[in-house]
Amino acid sequence: MLGDSFFKKVEKKTNVNKDTILSLASKLQDSNMKDEQTLRELIQEISDITGKEVSKEKSDKIVDTILKDNVPNVDKMI
Repeated sequence: MLGDSFFKKVEKKTNVNKDTILSLASKLQDSNMKDEQTLRELIQEISDITGKEVSKEKSDKIVDTILKDNVPNVDKMI
């Protein structure tokens, strides 16, 4: 599990608190990431949480990338 110092750094950079991050992570874990409507809702929620607007074009690109399994494997990035 990640320590409080990690969450404090993230909160300082993003203005998103630990409880919100953990809640979002849980939601992501429990969601059907192959359902377009679910993906769009998650994108909107993340946009709302971070205060960063996501254009329709960018949202479409994110959804298309996820649905086509073109998301890079995080394990290979480490």
